Amino acid sequence: MKRIHYSWFILVVTFFSIIVAGITISSSGVFIAPLEKEFQWERSTIALAFALSLFLYGISGPFMAALLEIIGLKKMMLGAMATLAVGMTFTFFMSQAWQLIIIWGGIIGLGASLFLTVLSPYVANHWFVKRRGLAVGILTASTATGQLILLPVLAMMIEHYSWRGAISLILILSVMMFILIALVIKNKPQDIGTTPYGQEDVVEKQAIQLNKNPITIAFNGLLVAVKVKAFWLLAGSFFICGLSTSGLIGTHFVSYCISFGIPLVTAASLLSFMGVFNLLGTTISGWLSDRFDNRWLLFWYYLLRGASLLLLPYALAQGSLVLLTIFTIFYGLDWIATVPPTISITRQTFGMQQSSVIYGWIFAAHQVGAAVAAYGGGLIYKFFNAYTWAFFLAGLFCAIASLCVIIIKKQPKAY
Repeated sequence: MKRIHYSWFILVVTFFSIIVAGITISSSGVFIAPLEKEFQWERSTIALAFALSLFLYGISGPFMAALLEIIGLKKMMLGAMATLAVGMTFTFFMSQAWQLIIIWGGIIGLGASLFLTVLSPYVANHWFVKRRGLAVGILTASTATGQLILLPVLAMMIEHYSWRGAISLILILSVMMFILIALVIKNKPQDIGTTPYGQEDVVEKQAIQLNKNPITIAFNGLLVAVKVKAFWLLAGSFFICGLSTSGLIGTHFVSYCISFGIPLVTAASLLSFMGVFNLLGTTISGWLSDRFDNRWLLFWYYLLRGASLLLLPYALAQGSLVLLTIFTIFYGLDWIATVPPTISITRQTFGMQQSSVIYGWIFAAHQVGAAVAAYGGGLIYKFFNAYTWAFFLAGLFCAIASLCVIIIKKQPKAY
């Protein structure tokens, strides 16, 4: 019987670690209403805390990529998971809005950063030669898997018990993953006398003297990137990607549904239903990114996402379950399907050595967009008492993103 390559064990543990970090961030939408009710905080203030979390974990990406090269995979994953657990613990003791902003916007955002930014491409680049795109697709899809499994559970716990019970579940999962990371994760294949999956022979890589200052490494990568037009096009399109996904849907979809009389658990279930199709769509996107022109993949992903976002306000206003289901399927398939092709283009354009840090900066743009939508959605609701304009504008921006990616110059594959 052929032995399973250890790279797949690394992928599995990374997959579940990203699930825990992903549900922490994507659960923000189900906490808005209970926090608003218990503490009498304004929705825009709560949205600000979640927006800061999205911004911080995104802007930390390039620095996390640099630290991975210096500190190593295992210590970084342990430190990030411990930070998430500490942040979850502190939420039990908060009583003021500024405390929510520090805990969720700061500590939890920092803890989630590694898992939700550069970890997927780092693991795929260092542990896989063959099936690299598929590995990125699977790891990227893991955020949707947590949403699929846990969001309805968290919503039911909030509805029948309290939001503190939901936080307790996330905390328990964080501690469990900390233990699993400690037992399984290794820094690189050479540590256990093997090679990345698909690499038959041991290849001696030339030693690269890295500056040990992660800030210098991160900004050196940025200096290289800003001279290339493809970076600006990828960063701009990814800004819109973040604006139209985790910032808008992840933060405000549940509240948007509630405003039309849809119960909390039903709204959370619809969001988790998207996760079913997101898991499928993002995994397939990783497979496709190994085989087809990634620019055209991104063009269609953004165009179809924009169309689905324009459909949502109409579906809710009509109270049409059929149209809402159509939105859920199409949007779910496309939610983060953009990530594998974006990572692939970054690697093809900048090469293996620099791609992790530069992708970190591109992902930072993604999270700036997410933060704009998370806070902006709260402001739009405050002024108009409705979210319709937020979703309409997001749909138009997606059309712009589709034009950005298609004009990127095609690059030869870089491995």
